[in-house]
Amino acid sequence: MTPLVNGARRPTDREYADMGRSGRVTLSDVAKASGVSRATVSFVLNDDPRQTISGATRERVLEAARDLGYVPHGIARALREGSSRIVVLNVDWGIEGNFSRSYVRGLDEELAQHDHVLLVRHGHAAPEATQKILETIVPRAVFRLGEVYMRGHGPIEEDWDNGFAANAALQIGHLADRGHRRIAMAMPDHDFPLTEARLGFARETARRLDLPPLERLVVPRPREAGAVAVEAFLAAHPEVTALAAFDDDIALRSLTALRDLGVRVPEDMAVMGFDETEYGSLSTPALTTVHIDAEVLGRIAARGALGIDTEGLAPVPARVVVRASV
Repeated sequence: MTPLVNGARRPTDREYADMGRSGRVTLSDVAKASGVSRATVSFVLNDDPRQTISGATRERVLEAARDLGYVPHGIARALREGSSRIVVLNVDWGIEGNFSRSYVRGLDEELAQHDHVLLVRHGHAAPEATQKILETIVPRAVFRLGEVYMRGHGPIEEDWDNGFAANAALQIGHLADRGHRRIAMAMPDHDFPLTEARLGFARETARRLDLPPLERLVVPRPREAGAVAVEAFLAAHPEVTALAAFDDDIALRSLTALRDLGVRVPEDMAVMGFDETEYGSLSTPALTTVHIDAEVLGRIAARGALGIDTEGLAPVPARVVVRASV
């Protein structure tokens, strides 16, 4: 008779051998070996804190898993494929508007449809930290949002049709269409990875539209410093009639500084944001901005990483959200 182990019948050597012939030990095999349900095995192996399972049952399941050489399906598959089913996305500080949120959403959903998991890391992606990620989880792919522009690569002509350059051009073009010829770029007081790329695209757009060269205005924190900087800039550049902000955050800083200085928006100075956030609709006046939906770009990136055809996926053009600040 086969002996009982903690109240459950231990499978015979032949039964163990039969399990091995199937090619992979499953949860069902562990459940059979430990005399519990498949759900209980899952709770134990996943260490589910919401389930109360006796110590004896837990030990029986763990012993059966060890005896059978059970390996979770995802890990087994990773070993076969030479990498995990994890894709890492690094999002630097200063890239936190609708573009990054929609990109992450598309990337995450597309990866999930193909049984992969997305890990998003916020902040500066130091090479040493990235190397640790590579060594620890062996990801399928590692992305850095906007990396091609961070490396100083200029846009190809297609980018001016429907890419990052086109999005920047939309902002300057809208101000020009409203009759503004002397425009300044309102910039952050810290160099974010895409700062120079954004400024470069805006200046090239001004050149293509035959506008005077764009001035550069840095709008710092805190509030008082921002007002001082804007006041000094306006005294030095009285011909400027519109501010094209690096993003909605800088646009809102600019609106606050102008209000503190008694400058009317849009009567005396137009202000336009970029990469819409919800806060722009709550300001006074409400902020005109550029809305960028990058979900399809995330899906395209996911398919590219997995070697899947991207046919039928095309970027969605950015659009101007017209409110009261221009």
